[in-house]
Amino acid sequence: MNVRSKLFALLPLFAFACCGPEQAGQDAIAGKVNEQPQTTQPKMTEDDNEHSKPQKNDTAVEAPKTDDPKAEAAEKQLATFGGGCFWCTEAVLEQLEGVLDVESGYTGGAVDNPTYEQICGGRTEHAEVVKVTFDPGLISYESLLDWFFRSHDPTTLNRQGNDVGTQYRSAIFFHSKEQHQTALRFMEKIANNWTDTIVTELTPAVKFWPAEKYHQDYFRNNQNQGYCRAIIKPKLAKLGLEDAPKK
Repeated sequence: MNVRSKLFALLPLFAFACCGPEQAGQDAIAGKVNEQPQTTQPKMTEDDNEHSKPQKNDTAVEAPKTDDPKAEAAEKQLATFGGGCFWCTEAVLEQLEGVLDVESGYTGGAVDNPTYEQICGGRTEHAEVVKVTFDPGLISYESLLDWFFRSHDPTTLNRQGNDVGTQYRSAIFFHSKEQHQTALRFMEKIANNWTDTIVTELTPAVKFWPAEKYHQDYFRNNQNQGYCRAIIKPKLAKLGLEDAPKK
């Protein structure tokens, strides 16, 4: 069931889990030359000298410039995380340096183009997630994993606080073999940070469906809304992030 709408009237009852410490986070061939009898070499002409000079390769291709849009796009990577309500996860990750964009949406389900109402019913198998576009030169995938695990409780199956249902499951949808291996190693490293077992789902990324427009940048646009005041602001404060981030 989705109890988010009921939470606004029960602010003192809200609680969230934010666990875990910050993680910070390599032959020459030698041979003898036969002695040759000394001979007189013909004198080189100016034309001969000209031909001995290195010639320009007209077929050489210049390396792409750093401001080339295609090269710039190749530097970007994607990460997809589900950590309960996507309003919370978005509010955390969009503040990190190196994160270029965070989009709330749905993935991992069996229905095409699902609506928020369908998701809330818990029958489409989708998870509420955020798709993160980031620059790996500024922030690593492991660092994103660190913030992801610190901002929710990965030991509660299909729930975060009072948000209950499969749509609120803890999940990592990896976009490459490298992301898969990094996530496995990271989860093993932090396993002892909690008393209970991590139940975070680890699965290949599949079709992502953007959530409705009003869900995007939800905390930025609705900071005085009940859920934001009771849940998101305290979460950001505990993580040392701004409680009123600007674009």
